[in-house]
Amino acid sequence: MTAGVEPRTRVVLLGSTGSIGRQALDVLRRDGRFDVVGLGAGRNAALLGDQIRAVGPSIAILADDAIQDGLGEVPVGTLIRTGVTALDELAARDDIDLLIVGSGGMVSLRPVLTALAVGTPVATANKETLVAGGHLVMPLARRLATERRDADAADPLASPLAWVRPIDSEHSAIWQCLAGERPDTIAGLILTASGGPFLEFDQEALDAVTPAQALHHPTWSMGSKITVDSATLANKGLEVIEAHWLYDVPYDMIDVVIHPQSVVHSAVRFVDGSVKAQLGTPDMRLPIQYALTYPERRPSPSPAPDLAAIGRLDFRKPDLTRFPALRIAREAGLAGPWAAAALMTADEIAVTRFLDGSLDFPGIPRLLEKAVDLVGSRSGPPPDVEALVAMDLELRARFGSGAVA
Repeated sequence: MTAGVEPRTRVVLLGSTGSIGRQALDVLRRDGRFDVVGLGAGRNAALLGDQIRAVGPSIAILADDAIQDGLGEVPVGTLIRTGVTALDELAARDDIDLLIVGSGGMVSLRPVLTALAVGTPVATANKETLVAGGHLVMPLARRLATERRDADAADPLASPLAWVRPIDSEHSAIWQCLAGERPDTIAGLILTASGGPFLEFDQEALDAVTPAQALHHPTWSMGSKITVDSATLANKGLEVIEAHWLYDVPYDMIDVVIHPQSVVHSAVRFVDGSVKAQLGTPDMRLPIQYALTYPERRPSPSPAPDLAAIGRLDFRKPDLTRFPALRIAREAGLAGPWAAAALMTADEIAVTRFLDGSLDFPGIPRLLEKAVDLVGSRSGPPPDVEALVAMDLELRARFGSGAVA
């Protein structure tokens, strides 16, 4: 390498046309020290085509052949592939330094496992990676970290969180708070939740909530799925399960508090009584950038919060009676991988049905509880990828359309 020239980081971005993917591309292009080797998207061919022309990846992947025409003119140097197997092949390439997963759904779990199996770190916003597949993903990450630590304890990759890098704001906050701290000094984790748009609604008002109301988040600009999850507090329940796997702590060490200002993104409580918190403006580009540039901090387009202008920071306990999804999620996590995976799929089904008008707002936690009860009692070994996919299909067939929740 030429003296004085910084090494470039070669990345693949899955879910490039979604909310996280678009913001990740913004971070990558602003930094200028990344080469985008591959892009993966679902069905938004037109936007993927624009992204291909902007960053010139070697390969781009769409869901299926039928929508390729929507890409428009593609540069000669970009290969177009379609289908799920192409995602695994992309994740297995030896010419990438980081896999970024901004896509949702079980389809992203296998590429994450593939990347880790060949020694490529993953930065992920995909809930399924840890909620449904934490028992598969984190043992790989811990093994990779141990190998690095045995060779050099100061290696930045000597931590599991360097191999599975959380992108969402809460887990990024905890990750940052844990930097330089010993695991045996952790007394508890504190996940903060904005409370969503219905924090002050009584049960009668919650019964009448519309999709338009649920999609109007008071502090964050996000995709529709996570915005509805924020309104039900299901997202915080999913994050409790993620925290259990990411930080290797028991569920009774993970607390949730409501913090409407969304300035304190989460915190860690230590054995000496200290609490360390990470604060920031509600801008997903900050946690995305931290995951991409770790262990470095680089200038960001996101401004630091003005504490004097904010004036006050409020905290309260969540109301599990009005927002039972948080309780159901914690119980699913405690019940084990089968129940947690059922919760993940059921939540996607319930949110989709709520948005299309076939399920009311209180029906979301009802459907979650039914799915968890149905699957959570299964005996036998934890599910592998094939079992998770089969269970996902089973629940979609059972609850995906006209079934009453």
